[in-house]
Amino acid sequence: MRKLLLLLLLSTLLLAKNPIIYASLGDTIYNNAPKINKLKNIDAFKIYAIRIDDYIKKVKKCKQEGFVLDKRDDAKLRQSYLNKLRSFAKTNDYFLHLVRKNYEQAIEENNYELFSALINSGLLDTKEHKKEILNYYFAHAPYINSTGVIQKMLDEDERLRERREAQRRRYKSKKEREAQRIRQIRQNDKLEHERLEKKLQQEVQKKKLEIREYQKRELSKTI
Repeated sequence: MRKLLLLLLLSTLLLAKNPIIYASLGDTIYNNAPKINKLKNIDAFKIYAIRIDDYIKKVKKCKQEGFVLDKRDDAKLRQSYLNKLRSFAKTNDYFLHLVRKNYEQAIEENNYELFSALINSGLLDTKEHKKEILNYYFAHAPYINSTGVIQKMLDEDERLRERREAQRRRYKSKKEREAQRIRQIRQNDKLEHERLEKKLQQEVQKKKLEIREYQKRELSKTI
C-alpha cells in the first residue's frame, strides 16, 4: 500500500504542470508568465521588454525550485521559495494593472489594434468586461477584428439565443398543447351536454307520449 501511494505521488508530480507546493499562489504566477512574455509583441509594452525578460527568467528558475520542493522537505528552501512567489505576485499584479490601464486608454483613444491585443492577451478579465467589450465592438465593428475573445463571446451569445429560442418554442408548444387540450375538453363537454340534452328531450317526449296514451285509455273507459 505504501509503495502504491508513493507511485501515485510520483506520477502526480511528473504530470503536474506547476509545482504543487504553494500552488494557490504559484499557479497564477506560472500560468500568467507566458501571457506576460507575449506582451512584448504589443507596441505599448515594448518599453517593458527588458523587465519582462528578467521576470520570465526568474519565474522559470523559481518554478524548477518548486518542483524540487515537491520531492523533498527543506524548510529553508521552502521559505525562500515562498518569498520569491510573493515578490513575483506583485510583479504579476503590476502587469495586470498595466493591461487594465492600457485597455481603458485604448477605448478612450479608439486604438483598435491595442484594444484587440489586450482583450486577447488572457490577462484581462473579459467576463467582467464582456458587456463593455461587445458594446465597443458593435460601435466600431468595421475597424475591429473579431477573431478571438469577441468571436467567442458572439458564439456564446448566439448559442444562448438559440437555447432561449428553443426554450421559447418548447414553452409555446407546451402552451399550444395545453390550449388544444382545453379546447378538446370543452368540445367534449359540449358534446356530452348536447347528448344529455337530447336524451332528456327524448325522455320528456317519451313521458308525454306515455301520459297521452294513459289519458286515452282512461278516457275510453268512461265512454
